[in-house]
Amino acid sequence: MNRPTGYEPLYALKAVAPDVWIADGGWIRFYGVPFPTRMTVIRLAGGGLWLHSPIGNVDGLADAVAALGPVRHLVAPNWIHYAWVPEWQARFPQATTWGCPGAAERAASRGMHLALDHELGDAPPGAWAGEIDQRLARSGFHREAVFFHRASQTLVLTDLIMNFEPAKMPWWTRPLLRLGRACDPDGRMPRDIAMGFLPQAEHLRDVVEAMIGWDPARIVIAHGRCYDRDGTAELRRAFRSVM
Repeated sequence: MNRPTGYEPLYALKAVAPDVWIADGGWIRFYGVPFPTRMTVIRLAGGGLWLHSPIGNVDGLADAVAALGPVRHLVAPNWIHYAWVPEWQARFPQATTWGCPGAAERAASRGMHLALDHELGDAPPGAWAGEIDQRLARSGFHREAVFFHRASQTLVLTDLIMNFEPAKMPWWTRPLLRLGRACDPDGRMPRDIAMGFLPQAEHLRDVVEAMIGWDPARIVIAHGRCYDRDGTAELRRAFRSVM
C-alpha cells in the first residue's frame, strides 16, 4: 500500500539504544487489515548483526544495514513474520537463518519456500547466548520467540503486544482494533492471540514473568507505537489479565 504509515521516514535506520536500531516499512495486509511493518537490528559484541523480522529491502535499506557490520543472523520470530526473509537471504547468503516453529510450514501452505538453518527454541542458542535472552511462547494458535538484549535493556516482541495508534490507521480499522485490544495507549496481547493461550495459561504466565524479570527499559514491537521508557511497567499493564 503506497501511502504514509505515520512512521516515516520508511526503510531508514533509526537508533533506539546503543547498538540497537529499527527500520519502519510499508503496509502489509493480514486478513484484510493493513499493518505497518518494523524490523529490529542489534549489533552483537563481536560486531555481527542480528536482524529481527526483516522488512522489504527498499530504498537501499540492506546497504545501510551492511554499513553497520556483517549480517550474521536473520530471524523469523513468529509463525507469520517471514515474508521478506528470502529476499535478505539472497542479499546476505552468509547469514544464518532462524525461524519460529510453524513458520516454514505456514510459508509452504502459501506456496513459498522458507529455508531455515535452525528453529528457535525456549533458550538462546550459543550464537547469542549471554547477549540476548530468549523464551518461546507457544499456544495451539500462536508461536513467538521473545528476546531481551541485555546491554541496552531492550525487549523485542513481535505480535504478543500490538499498540496501533488510531490516528495513523484507516478509519474503518479503528473499531476492529479497539475490539481486539490492540490500540494505543492500552495496547495489549490481541484478543485472538490471547484466546489461543487460554489452555496454556500457566505457560504464558511463566513467559511473562520471565520478561518482567528481565526488567526491560524499553520495548520494541512490530506493529504500532513502541515503549521507549518504563518497559517493565508497560509489561505489567499489557499482561495484567495474565498475572
